[in-house]
Amino acid sequence: MYAVIKTGGKQYKVAVGDKLKIEVIPADIGGKITISEVLMVADGDNVVVGSPILDGANVAATVIGTGRHKKVRIFKMRRRKHSQKSQGHRQNYSEIQIDAINK
Repeated sequence: MYAVIKTGGKQYKVAVGDKLKIEVIPADIGGKITISEVLMVADGDNVVVGSPILDGANVAATVIGTGRHKKVRIFKMRRRKHSQKSQGHRQNYSEIQIDAINK
């Protein structure tokens, strides 16, 4: 059984027991969260697709940690002008573990 959820402007295919890094959510480490934006649930050959979100479906998860991704380097250079700009960015994330998929 798996589901497709939407969180942080991105879509993820999740199954029970999966760990994934999503955009930061305001929850404590070890806290339980419920993701209600479920786009699709598949159980074997039985596939239910929402339009765009399934009513009554949700995914229960536990926050297992927070952190920051690797640094993304941004380098801009204007040729022949001796003008260059270097910048970096590290995005925060919350790591969650999927506990249950409820349809």
